[in-house]
Amino acid sequence: MKSANNHRLETITDSSMPGGGLWGVLAFWGLHGWVLAYSFVMLGAFFIQFVKGEFPCPLCMLQRYGMFLSTMGAMFVIMQARSGTLTASRYAQGLGMGLIGALAGAMVSLRQIALHIMPGDPGYGLPILGLHLYTWALVTFAVVLTYSGVALIFAPRSIPVAPSETSALRWISTGVVWLFIGVAAANVVAIVFLEGFAWVLPDNPVGYHLLEQLTGK
Repeated sequence: MKSANNHRLETITDSSMPGGGLWGVLAFWGLHGWVLAYSFVMLGAFFIQFVKGEFPCPLCMLQRYGMFLSTMGAMFVIMQARSGTLTASRYAQGLGMGLIGALAGAMVSLRQIALHIMPGDPGYGLPILGLHLYTWALVTFAVVLTYSGVALIFAPRSIPVAPSETSALRWISTGVVWLFIGVAAANVVAIVFLEGFAWVLPDNPVGYHLLEQLTGK
């Protein structure tokens, strides 16, 4: 009897039943929208950094870390769905990772907003569409938190279902995954050049510390 009860409890808490139908498809591609959105946010940050010449401060980098951490949750679910091993508990774990990353990033964004909240403070960096990047970052974290919460409400019915390996949609999924990996790798390289042989960035960076250390300038 005890063994039967344990098996029944495991079936309830870790269902391997796929979401199926429209809910599963929407959930799968919704996660890709999450990954794609943050990939483009990072590319936009690179544009401002390399083209506009605005270097990220330590709080800016921490917000990037929050974005990457939250997106790793979405990536975890996507890869589990693609391999056919996604369960309700693993789906919840991935969304939980996304929630933690978004919450951590939101706290850093709020901290940076508070630093420049006094009247007359111009803020850090140039505003985009009337808001600074750290304020836009807070908006994205709020979207991720909302999405994850709604997805958890509709789970396990909304467990993502990946397209078949022979489907053309599979190639689109693969492209999104590799785009994020490339952006993440580029961000690691950028951090190394910005920080150089140091643990943290200076408060107001004006160049690439690694190049300055190597060239002695």
